[in-house]
Amino acid sequence: MPWLFKKIDNIQLVLFRIFFGVLILLECWGAIATGWVRETFVAPEFIFTFLGFEWTRFLLGDTMYYLFTVLGLCGLCIALGYRYRISMLLFSLGWSLVYFMQKSNYNNHYYLLMLIAWFMVFMPAHQAYSFDIKHKRTVHRQSMFGWQRYLFIGQLLIVYTFAGIAKLYPGWYNGQYLHLRLSDSANWFNAHFSWHTFSDLLSSGGFARLLSWLGIGFDLLIVPLLLWKPTRNIAFIAAVTFHIFNSITLHIGIFPYFALALAIFCYPPHVIRKRFGFAPITDVQSMAPPVKNHKACISFVLIFYLVWQCYLPLRHHLIAGDVLWTEEGHRLAWRMMLRRKSGRITFYVVNKETNERTIVRLQAYLTPHQIHFLSTAPDAIWQFARHLKEVYRQKGQEISVFAHSLISVNGSPYVPFLNTNVDLAAIPWQYFSHQSWILEAPEAIYGTGNALPKQHLPF
Repeated sequence: MPWLFKKIDNIQLVLFRIFFGVLILLECWGAIATGWVRETFVAPEFIFTFLGFEWTRFLLGDTMYYLFTVLGLCGLCIALGYRYRISMLLFSLGWSLVYFMQKSNYNNHYYLLMLIAWFMVFMPAHQAYSFDIKHKRTVHRQSMFGWQRYLFIGQLLIVYTFAGIAKLYPGWYNGQYLHLRLSDSANWFNAHFSWHTFSDLLSSGGFARLLSWLGIGFDLLIVPLLLWKPTRNIAFIAAVTFHIFNSITLHIGIFPYFALALAIFCYPPHVIRKRFGFAPITDVQSMAPPVKNHKACISFVLIFYLVWQCYLPLRHHLIAGDVLWTEEGHRLAWRMMLRRKSGRITFYVVNKETNERTIVRLQAYLTPHQIHFLSTAPDAIWQFARHLKEVYRQKGQEISVFAHSLISVNGSPYVPFLNTNVDLAAIPWQYFSHQSWILEAPEAIYGTGNALPKQHLPF
C-alpha cells in the first residue's frame, strides 16, 4: 500500500492541532465553569467507574478541579505547539483517566476525544506553525505521510457509519425518540426565550420523523460525500447545518465542532491552504526524510486498529439479547442518542444471619443523576450491589443484595427488567456474554404508551 507512505502536505494536521487544542481548552475549563466536574467527580461519595477502574476513585473530590485545570492548560499548549509532545501525552493520559473514571455521564464524544488524542501523540503536528519550531525543539517540515491523514478519515468514517446503522430500528426511524428529545428542547426554548414558533416546530411529530430519516442519511453518506469533489462543498454546508442545529437543540457539548474540525481531513491540502490563507507549497517530496523500514509494522498496527474499531460496534451481535434493552455492547460502539431509557429501581439487603430485610435508601449513597443512571444500566446495578456488600461487611454484617427494577424505552410502558431472586452481590460479571439475571425484552419494547402510575409499581 504505497499510498500510505506517500509524502503529503501536513497543513491539515497542523490546522487540526490548533482546533483540537482550543476545543480541549473549552471542554475542560467549561466542565469546571458549568459545574459538570462538581456534579460528576466532587459531589458524589461513590462513582460508577468502568469495570476494572475502581482504583481511580481515590482521585474523587477537589483534586478533579486541579486535574481539569491542567488538562485545559495542555489544550492551550497543544494549540500553540508549545512543548507539544509532553502536552499531548499528558492530556491523553489525563483524559483517558477521566474517561474510565466514570460512566454515569457517558458520552461518545468523550470516547472520540480520547481516541483522537492518542492519535495526536504520534503525529508530527508541531512541525509547522508552532512555538516548538521557534524554540528549536523540533525541525520545521511541511509534510507528513499519507497514513497520518487517512487514519483520521478512517476513524471518522467508522463513527458516522456505525452511528447510522445503529439508527435502523423502529424507535428511531418512526421519529419516536427524537420527538421525545426535541419536545424537551421545545420546553427549554419556551421557558428561556418564549420562542413559540420554533418550539412548536421542535415539538412536531412530523418534524421529528423527517429529522430521523435525515439523520440516518446524513450519518451513512456524509463522509463519502465530503471525500468526493463534486459534492464536497454541499456536504460540508450540510454538516455545518446539521451540527450547529444539534448543538443548539440537543446541547451535546463540543462534539458538533469537533466533528467539523475533523472534516478538514476530507479536503485536499492545497484547498485547506487556500481557504485558511496559508502560503502554498510546491515540493512536498523534498520536505520529509526517507521512509524507514517500518512500513509493515505501521500497516499491521493500522489494520488491527481499524478492524478492532469495526468489531466494537458489532460485538453486541455475539451477545444474547437486544442491546437497546440489555446495554451489553452499547458503549464504545457509536450508538449515539438512540433511545430514551428510564427506570425505577429499589434495592433491598437481607442479613444472612438474621434474615432481616432492609430497603436501601439510594439517596444516602448516590446523587439524583446517579440514581437515574443506575436504574437502567445493568453493570452499574451490579457494581452498586457489590458496593453495598462491602459497606455492610465493614459494619460486620454479611448480606445478600436483591433489586426490583422496571424499565421504559422511548415512552413505552414500564416492564420488569431484572430477576428479583438473584443475589446480585454474589454473582460474577460476565465480561463477554449475556448476564442471565437480565430478563428478556418484551416483544413491543419501542411502542408508544404511557408509563405505569407510581402506585402500580411493585415496590
